Amino acid sequence: MVVTLIGTGNVGTHLLRALQSAGHETVQLQGRTFRCDDVRGEVVIVCVKDDTIAQVAERLKDTKALVVHTSGSVPLTALPCRRRGVLYPMQTFSKTREVNFCEVPVFLEAENAEDMKLLVRLASTLTRHVQQIDSDCRRRLHLAAVLACNFVNHCYDMAAEVLHDCDLPFSTLLPLIDETARKVHQLQPREAQTGPAVRFDQQVILRQEVMLAGREREIYHLMSENIHDYHDKL
Repeated sequence: MVVTLIGTGNVGTHLLRALQSAGHETVQLQGRTFRCDDVRGEVVIVCVKDDTIAQVAERLKDTKALVVHTSGSVPLTALPCRRRGVLYPMQTFSKTREVNFCEVPVFLEAENAEDMKLLVRLASTLTRHVQQIDSDCRRRLHLAAVLACNFVNHCYDMAAEVLHDCDLPFSTLLPLIDETARKVHQLQPREAQTGPAVRFDQQVILRQEVMLAGREREIYHLMSENIHDYHDKL
């Protein structure tokens, strides 16, 4: 196919590579400065920040192509276009890190059957994992992804700060992190949970809270309470 990508951020960069690897003819345009005359192809993929999707799509409302966005949290109806859809790749992307796009789950939505067929045909050239879901389900999926990825990574960042104070590298934690990730391939997350909060080991929890300050202490306290409450119901 001929595909136009609007946006040059993390998602746009990886999608461009995946589309080109799959043999598609791809035009990539800047999200803020693109000209409508440069838009070509059967599908236009808008890969810009969530708050600017509607603004960018407004400039595409007269195009005959299928216009799709890549957001997990923005509804299909945010696109004021004749033909509209969603192609949401659920993965964490950084420009400097290669990702095997064939393994990335892609979630699709479209308003009519013909456009869905077109999206399925396109997505199936990029990945083995293609699924159709509606905007509400995708919004919940995105929330789950934020909890499982972005929040967890922020905990890594806080852990790195704690280790920095005693001159230990973050890599010290990698065997623990890797085993934690491997466990949930076989166990449900609640079964895999360990640590002082599950046991409600108050002395350990209090000693560790004292080692933290401000918001980090509050996060530790709330997370410990929440873990205990989850397991107290079992």
